[in-house]
Amino acid sequence: MNFSNLDRKKAIPKLIGDTDKFLIISGLAGPAKDIGFLTKESPNTFLFGGAMGGAIPTSLGLAISRPKDKVLCVSGDGDTLMSLGSLATIGIMKPKNLIILCVDNSAYLETGGQQSHTALGVDLEAIAKGSGFTITKTINNETELLEAQKFFTKTITGPIFVLLKVNQSNPPQYSRNWNASQEKDKFRNNLLYKN
Repeated sequence: MNFSNLDRKKAIPKLIGDTDKFLIISGLAGPAKDIGFLTKESPNTFLFGGAMGGAIPTSLGLAISRPKDKVLCVSGDGDTLMSLGSLATIGIMKPKNLIILCVDNSAYLETGGQQSHTALGVDLEAIAKGSGFTITKTINNETELLEAQKFFTKTITGPIFVLLKVNQSNPPQYSRNWNASQEKDKFRNNLLYKN
């Protein structure tokens, strides 16, 4: 059950810090609004929409293909629950440049806010740890949030899995660009022409 008092609108920016340091893949629903609002869909970000479970495997592929870049996947608990096999693959492949930030509000925001399995006791950090992630951390409060900032600001060998427990507050209001071709081309061009 989720007993966190953390508001995602404050916790996520504080945890991530400078978004320009990463190539960012976001899951759908809440995480897409979190990251879209935070980055204004800058060229180093790609927001998923309508494809639950796609963010984590895409981030794995990106991390493997871009070993010199720091890859950040911001996923929700529902999206992560649909990607448990990918967590296992990440644990085996151990891409050093990959961070998974799972924003867990114990609800499926994409489909109406129904309870997710994490509200019923599923521990995603335990799954990541059991899958072989180098570093795992659950954040339930402000002190743990401040302790976990180092994973995002310092060079630490991954893969890293951070479970950010948040309350039921809504993500930021953000109206994203739903033109998938434009968004894909923007992200791709950033990768092709990145220094």
